[in-house]
This record gives sequence, structure tokens and C-alpha cells, in this order.
Amino acid sequence: MDKRTNGRGGLKAMAEAVSPLGLFAALTPKDPARRSGRAIAFGPHARLKLDVYAPVRASGPAPVAIFFYGGAWETGRRQDYGWAARAFAAKGFLTLAPDYRLHPEVVYPEFLKDGAAAVRWAVDHAAAHGGDPDRIVLAGHSAGAYIAMMLGLDGRYLSEAGVDPGRIRALAGLSGPYEFQPPYQNPTIIRTFGAAADPAATQPAAHVTASSPPAFLGHGDSDKLVGRRNMRTLAAAYREKGVLVEDRVYPGMDHSGMVLALSRPFRGRAPVLEEMTGFLKAQAG
Repeated sequence: MDKRTNGRGGLKAMAEAVSPLGLFAALTPKDPARRSGRAIAFGPHARLKLDVYAPVRASGPAPVAIFFYGGAWETGRRQDYGWAARAFAAKGFLTLAPDYRLHPEVVYPEFLKDGAAAVRWAVDHAAAHGGDPDRIVLAGHSAGAYIAMMLGLDGRYLSEAGVDPGRIRALAGLSGPYEFQPPYQNPTIIRTFGAAADPAATQPAAHVTASSPPAFLGHGDSDKLVGRRNMRTLAAAYREKGVLVEDRVYPGMDHSGMVLALSRPFRGRAPVLEEMTGFLKAQAG
């Protein structure tokens, strides 16, 4: 038997490859981009690898986008989101698609530390792939949006990774869970955040300051999984501090539809990609 499919790990990889999202990733039409790196290790754990997608044409160093996928901090793999990274690359970003450790292997805040390690890799290596490490933006969907926002707002994680938080020019979150104060009701939140020593520190809005990076927040009005109050709470914290925020509600879009709108087949349903990348580019300079 092929070693890649031998044993429990191989069977798991096969199941992921034939999952609905895995099939979508394999079959969906993709934006033009150049894959500049594949399965590059950015940390000591086996799961900490990233793929790099570059614009086909660039007149100079490109702004760097790091895209964190969702999956309730329990599921997900970068291979299933190459189409999203390619969409960013086609808009002119050198785009990183990193994995991060998931529950039950880890709980908060370990996946934030993994995200910070991916940012550190970008600072150290983006230039070799045609990117500008002084112009980094962070983006994500669902649990990945939470990671992007927390890394950009709570500077401890980047600082601990040896990265100046000021390198982050802007943030973008789609359908993110940003507001879940104790007592927790959601089983996923209980499993992932229940042991947090300081529950208030888990909330992105608690870390917004006058020097926070500008943010783009998008949410579907048909999202039944993550309530729109999450976006409202974070946007209100931004406005209270006088920091630029654009919060968009997209009619007819549900939770998964927001990230699928980045793909070529579903892009016509809502201008999510155009508005989000336009905002990020304007802030990255």
C-alpha cells in the first residue's frame, strides 16, 4: 500500500480529500496565480505549514496577505482554500495560506501563537517571494476571522513572535465570532475557550485602541451560525476609538456563502472579494 494512504493518518487525509470542500477545491475554476511555495514549514509542529501564491504579474514588491480559514477551531486544512488564496493573489497580493493547530490538540490561545508564527515567516521570507514585508494585511473567515482580528488587535502574540505589531496595515474578517462573553453557551466555545484564565482578553473588541489597524468587516444577513451582533460589537469598538472600520452586510448571504463568494463560481452573488481587497489595498498602500 502507498505509504501516503497507509494507516489512520492516511485514511484521514483521503477522507479530507473527498470531502465536499476538498472536492470543491479540486474542481472549482481558479483565479490565475503563481504558486511560489508549497507546504513550507513555519514552526516546529508537523501541522505548521503554509502555501504561497503570488500575482502572475507584479511591477514591484506586492503587499502581503495572510488568509486564515475557518472551521470552528476544530477543522480545516490549507489545501481546501487554495482557491481563496489565489483570489487574493489575482488582486495583487502575495498571499499566504497557513495551517494552524486545532482542537482537541490545542485550545486558546495556541492557535493564535501559530498564526503569529506565520506572520513571522512572512516578515522573514516574503521578500524572497516578491512580497513587501512592511505591508502586511491579515484576513480570514469565521474562526479564521477571529484569528486575524486577534493578531492585529492584541499585539502580545506578534510581539512574542518577534514581530512589530505596527507592520500590520489592515485587517479583514468575514462572518467572524468576535463576541462571546461568559457564561458560555456554545459547546465549541466551551471546549476551546472555557479554560481561558482571563475570559475578557479573548474578546477582540477589548483590544481596540486608537492605534489599531483599520478593519473591514463583512457579514451575511442570512447567517444562522454566527450572529450579526459579533460584527456590530467590534465595529462599535472601532468607532469609539476613532479608527477606520467598514462594516458591510450582504443580503441573502449565509455563513459559508461569505467565503464561497471569494470563489469564481459564486463571486457574482455578492461583491465580497472586490470590496474587501479594495479596502485592504487602499490601507496597505
